Amino acid sequence: MNEHWESALGDLQGRLSTENFDTWLRPIRFDRLDAGTVHIRIPNRFYAEWIRTHYLDLLLEALKRHAGIGELDVEWKVDESLAEAERQAAQQAATAEPEPPGAAPSASAGTDGAGERSASQPPASHTNLNPKYRFESFVVGPSNQLAHAAAMAAASSPGARYNPLFIYGGVGLGKTHLVNAVGHRVLSDRPDARILYVSAERFTNEFIWALQTHRINEFRARYRNNCDVLLMDDIQFLAKREQTQEEFFHTFNALYHSDKQIVVSSDAYPQQMGQMEERLISRFQWGMVADIQAPELDTRVAIVKKKAEQEGIAVSGEVANFLAQTVRSNVRELEGTLLRLAVKAELLQRPIDLEFAREALRSHAPRPTHATTVEQIQKAVCEYFNIRMTELKSRRRHRSVAYPRMVAMYLCRQRLRTSYTELGERFGGKDHTTVMNAVRKIEGRIDSDDREVIDTVEAIEFKLNKS
Repeated sequence: MNEHWESALGDLQGRLSTENFDTWLRPIRFDRLDAGTVHIRIPNRFYAEWIRTHYLDLLLEALKRHAGIGELDVEWKVDESLAEAERQAAQQAATAEPEPPGAAPSASAGTDGAGERSASQPPASHTNLNPKYRFESFVVGPSNQLAHAAAMAAASSPGARYNPLFIYGGVGLGKTHLVNAVGHRVLSDRPDARILYVSAERFTNEFIWALQTHRINEFRARYRNNCDVLLMDDIQFLAKREQTQEEFFHTFNALYHSDKQIVVSSDAYPQQMGQMEERLISRFQWGMVADIQAPELDTRVAIVKKKAEQEGIAVSGEVANFLAQTVRSNVRELEGTLLRLAVKAELLQRPIDLEFAREALRSHAPRPTHATTVEQIQKAVCEYFNIRMTELKSRRRHRSVAYPRMVAMYLCRQRLRTSYTELGERFGGKDHTTVMNAVRKIEGRIDSDDREVIDTVEAIEFKLNKS
């Protein structure tokens, strides 16, 4: 059974970020399988709660697939030897690398107690920004011109104009691109600037790790003293995490009162972020709040042409227009569709003309729009899977309920563009990050051509369109 456990962990290692895998899954140990129950040893009880909330479905699904067995329960056991191993690893890390497991080097690397950078060590934060996400590669249109202008202003005068800058909008519309672009522009003007670009999830993981390893002072120095510009993606991840919100609140205050630039992104307007502290929401509105909407047709055409130019793909205006009409709401999906089309054309040794594009993307053609509601989608999913509505909205995690729930959340998000927070409420009071993870899981399986998921989604959509 050990080899099945290792194979399951290998699957998750490929699907999760390095920082999350190293922090939460690498330290745990498989003990035994006994009468349908997996016994897992963990360093402390906190691991059980975190893994159960974020990774248990993925872990059990992978384990069942490799072992060829049915439903599994989990029994957790705190193993003090694992906790001691974690403490020893933390002590070793303290002498070698002042960063939590899996974290990228920070701007605090190479500094002495006074916070002065070693002359022999360049700002390590450079490598933490995506090199492709710069202002020069961002296509500006009516849907994003306000956010773009605000980001440009914040980057040109960090800490002085639009501080904080709060950018919000749907998935794949360019928020991360603009956040990274601010960092690149600041560095081009001030090569010695200390830039910290992190996701809110990573901030949370680093904070928890610092508490566990008694290194909270180093954590605070990294974010409050050794930082000139803080760039944070997906700030809505902090919702419900009261202690992390408390820490970020004081970090925000320290940076703001030192005139350090703060840029955050979110999938919702500040006032719409459920279970976020009012004092944080108030501070997000101190500066500039700018939204990004789904791009218009002309902007989508420009995005296709820009991406084709960057990747060296020969695309006519006719094909660019067709792609822009086919993929309407998501820049990331639009660019991904272009790249998949190019790969397929290269494999088949065919030019990317209109006929080829239509043939390759027939399954992506816009579906007829209908006045669908969340309730209609939930009902259709329940009928398809033969489950009750109360089960769909319950907190049951069994696959017979969890999988239909994920499909329903995905369909609601795709067809109605309902916010994650609202969907969480409509599905029995779920956290918006639970909805976000569900949508991403289904999207990932569709992108990997999982026929089970594709056939299921198409069958339910056919039912919805017909009704």
